[in-house]
Amino acid sequence: MPEYRTTSLAKALPATVPFVGPEAQERLLEKTFSARIGANENVFGPSANVTQVISEMAAQAWKYGDPEFFELRQALAEHYGVGPEHIMAGEGIDGLFGYLVRLFVGPADKVVTSAGAYPTFNFHVAGYGGELITVPYQDDHEDTEALIEAAKLHNPKLVYLANPDNPMGTWWESEVVEAMVEKMPRESLLVLDEAYGEFAPGGVMPSIDPSDNRVLRFRTFSKAYGLAGIRVGYAIGEPGLINEFNKIRNHFGLGCVAQAACVTALSDTLHLNSVVAGVREARESLYQIASDNGLEALASATNFVAIDCGRDGDFAKAVLDSLVAQGIFVRMPGVAPLNRCIRVSVGYPEDLALFATALPKALETAAR
Repeated sequence: MPEYRTTSLAKALPATVPFVGPEAQERLLEKTFSARIGANENVFGPSANVTQVISEMAAQAWKYGDPEFFELRQALAEHYGVGPEHIMAGEGIDGLFGYLVRLFVGPADKVVTSAGAYPTFNFHVAGYGGELITVPYQDDHEDTEALIEAAKLHNPKLVYLANPDNPMGTWWESEVVEAMVEKMPRESLLVLDEAYGEFAPGGVMPSIDPSDNRVLRFRTFSKAYGLAGIRVGYAIGEPGLINEFNKIRNHFGLGCVAQAACVTALSDTLHLNSVVAGVREARESLYQIASDNGLEALASATNFVAIDCGRDGDFAKAVLDSLVAQGIFVRMPGVAPLNRCIRVSVGYPEDLALFATALPKALETAAR
């Protein structure tokens, strides 16, 4: 095998993919899933207005997208009542996390997060040689007080918090997050992941001055707007920090089709409201399915529900494996004690009916 002149850091890293995609599992099983309810995708999809724009823009796909994202940033700025200098767009939240970590984290720089929280952020930190410091969840919530204490102790460059949370679907009210911002150490930046913010009930999204240099907020078009296949996210923050992204980002990372689709999606409030209502109804169905099987579902402010299988991670993994074998794609948290749960994304009624039929068999198989 040839020896490539990669960096010593790259040589020390495993070649891994943080998520095993449903497509990979389908190839292994040699069949397609009957219900794809594991990746927190929005099965309700984008609005008809958005799909029309995508169709119309297809003939212009030969063009690069505007490297300044001018129309998209203007639309987002108007949506949030801020200046466009407070907005940076990128290739999903994941892509923006990569840029953020590249800006802040070098070998041995410390980053604080929760054990079991969104793994792609950790993947980027490892990729730039940073040192991850984790604190445990408390009662299935990211522990904001423990995160602050770890930040005071270790003086990290970045502190990560998702609200609402993935993988548990739990959330903190706005005043808790606002208090966390106030307690942040002077030299640390709060990375506030709000990917599921549109699904949250009132009183969850905090009121934060976009010029506050202690926090950078991240949102996406992948979830509530149904555009995971387009891969567009954005950050909201202090203009000086936002401008830092221009030093290292891929300036042609968002194509013209994607930019046009997101501008249209942002204006289609009726569709967004319909999706949020559909997600709320589907969550109730998942709560009921869990209850019907003697299981507890965690209250969720997202488009998925964590269902406590009642034992440990090995038992939950056996439940998940049986569901996958039955053609139901779901996922589970990767760290104890969170991994006592399976995580089920909302779906159409027919998707959830398939899950409801498969779950009792999966529980029976796992108990053997």
